[in-house]
Order: sequence, then structure tokens, then C-alpha cells
Amino acid sequence: MHDGQRAQVVRELVESHYESLYRFAWRLSGSASDAEDLTQQAFLTAQRKLEQLRDPERARSWLLTIVRNAYLKSRRRDRLVAFSGMETAPEPTAEALDETVLDSDELQAALNDLPDEFRVPILLYYFESLSYREIADRLDVPIGTVMSRLSRGKGYLRSRLSGSDQSPHPVGAPTAPR
Repeated sequence: MHDGQRAQVVRELVESHYESLYRFAWRLSGSASDAEDLTQQAFLTAQRKLEQLRDPERARSWLLTIVRNAYLKSRRRDRLVAFSGMETAPEPTAEALDETVLDSDELQAALNDLPDEFRVPILLYYFESLSYREIADRLDVPIGTVMSRLSRGKGYLRSRLSGSDQSPHPVGAPTAPR
């Protein structure tokens, strides 16, 4: 593929997938500026590794994986990142929150409290509409693990957002990074 074709493919990827990548990155990081950085990093990585995209139908999934990996890499580099700037963050859409009206800041704070092993499946399922199988494949874990993590994460969010529990982690979740 020559440079002109490569540039056109990347331009099409940005046009088609920017919003969903940004929304996913925003929910992962809790910060508009971090989400912008993660989204931009994903497209830069995609441009460098475009030959790895064998099936254009799976471009969204591939890009979401790049965002997730960039986020996890940044978390490993600096475990003490402070999340700030929520007042200026745009309101992402959350189609899968049923009919419950939630304060976006409260939801983000609850998501931020979840360890990554619970937060990532929640985000992939509710905000990116992936199936259990797609999440299991993406995270390289058994489908039962996905179901368990979703259940525990949802239970924590339900109790946290209803105000009935103020514990920082879901029952049985690790309290220290592994």
C-alpha cells in the first residue's frame, strides 16, 4: 500500500470510528484530555500498523483494542494518575443505561473506583455493545470470567449509585494493583 492509500484508509478510520473510540477512552480514563490523547494515540498506532488490519469489517474492534492497550500501558507507567477536569468533559452518550437517569459525574466516579478487570468488561458491554463472546475474545479470558466480572461490576455500580454502599471496591475485588 502506498502512502496516499494509507493516508486515505486512516482518514476513513478516523471519520468512521473517532466518536466511539473517544467515548470508550473517556469512560476508561475519566478525563477528556486523557481520552483525546488515547484516541489520538490509537490512530497513530493504527497508521503505523495498518497492515495488521486484515478484515476492514473488524476495524472498530481492532481500534478499541488499541485504545484499551494504550490505556493499560499508561496505567502501568503511572499508577498515581489523578483524574481531573470532569467539569469540562463532554457528556458522552450511554445508550445502554436503560431508562435510569444518572448523573454523569457520579457514574464516572463509580467507574473510576472499579479495578480495571471489572471496568473494562463493563465499558465494552454497555458502552461499546460487545457480546460476552466478543469481550472474552478481546480480553483473552473465558466467557465465564467475563460473565462473573460483569456481574460483580454491575452489582458494585448498582449499590454505589443507589447510595446503599460506599465501599471502594466490589466484593471480592482486589484492593491493590496486581
